[in-house]
Amino acid sequence: MQRTDRADSPRVSVVIPAFNAARDIGGAVESVFRQTFSDFEVIVVNDGSPDTGHLERAMAQRRLYIRYFCHETNRGAAAARNTGIRAARGSLIAFLDADDLWAPDFLRRQVWFLDANPGCALVYCDAHISGETPLAGKRFMDTAPSVGEVTLESLITQRCNIPLSTVVARRDPLLAVGLFDEAIRRGQDYDLWMRLAAAGASMRYQRLVLTERRVRANGLSGDPAAEFDRAIRILEHFGRTQPPEIRTIIRARMHGLMDQLEIERAKQRLRDANFEAARYHLSATKRRSLKCRLALLGLQIAPRLVRRAFLAAQPVRLGAQMAEAR
Repeated sequence: MQRTDRADSPRVSVVIPAFNAARDIGGAVESVFRQTFSDFEVIVVNDGSPDTGHLERAMAQRRLYIRYFCHETNRGAAAARNTGIRAARGSLIAFLDADDLWAPDFLRRQVWFLDANPGCALVYCDAHISGETPLAGKRFMDTAPSVGEVTLESLITQRCNIPLSTVVARRDPLLAVGLFDEAIRRGQDYDLWMRLAAAGASMRYQRLVLTERRVRANGLSGDPAAEFDRAIRILEHFGRTQPPEIRTIIRARMHGLMDQLEIERAKQRLRDANFEAARYHLSATKRRSLKCRLALLGLQIAPRLVRRAFLAAQPVRLGAQMAEAR
């Protein structure tokens, strides 16, 4: 089902996947229609959402200006985005999650950058973080910075991090690498950025804050253990098709992430006063910092004192955790 009154050949196709998104999608859509750049189409893909009625009512005011597609069943965000990309009529694809927002000049500034850099396949920027997270009020790059040139190695080691809702990309390079991997339910954007880099695509960071990344309490974005575990799984999946020199870089990164995952699990067990399990997870780390060694010693000598000190230092922020993993 689709209706639009926009031109047949818009410059930009905005792709918004929607699943259980009735609460947020109205704001996301409005942030698109408030853009100072007007040569775009909006594609919303309902990924078999159980709240379809509420979702459609939330978009009702803009419905005539939206190309709307429905999956009969939930196929995942990767499949929803791929449906949008395949249906797109623009040469540029802009990604927006239903729970995020754009500043009014987002498209103008990102499209300008691509026009000024014709060899660039993808540009991204920074985002404010808001919502139900201790990171609210920070910028995305405060917690997961981009440092230096975007290369396959810098993506693997996460020296460069690309938030999806800040991306505008040329459509052809996305098609050339096979779009999002629909076998990956979470983290498929990280996999796509690495495949683009492996194919030689140029990706650039424009140091502007043009997006609001809204975090919901029922999501996994604010869970450090889930973030580490997801990155490990994506790297393992990506590495299967890579040459030996790239697999070596991936293995080194995975070892660091596995240590951080064990540390985060130890913290979770410490919160629960399960001292034996906390010691087990800390003992499973391969490269122990001085702080980790002291924590292990403290858990053996005075575990309740260690827990009191740990709880007093809460909340633990994901950004600090990810920084340690680098």
